[in-house]
Amino acid sequence: MLTVTAKFTVKEENINKFLKLSEPLIAETRKEAGCIRYELFQDIQNSQIITFIEEWKDAEALKAHENSSHFKSIVPKLSELQLEEIQVNMYKKL
Repeated sequence: MLTVTAKFTVKEENINKFLKLSEPLIAETRKEAGCIRYELFQDIQNSQIITFIEEWKDAEALKAHENSSHFKSIVPKLSELQLEEIQVNMYKKL
């Protein structure tokens, strides 16, 4: 199993747009084979920090997600709304 965090720092004026764009990404991703968990969180102390926390069966499932049409069409739009480059971390369970 892989856990992924994808942290976006979003321009304040774009937060609502970011959240709205994320809705179909979340809905479609949760239908994917190999997706165990796919959730969106907003930092309590800094509302501009919005993080996807994901769990995948394996690297192949994650790769399929990254190649999906919804990922390829929505993630670039989300990236346009941020202040800083996205921070992605991948973890394996010990």
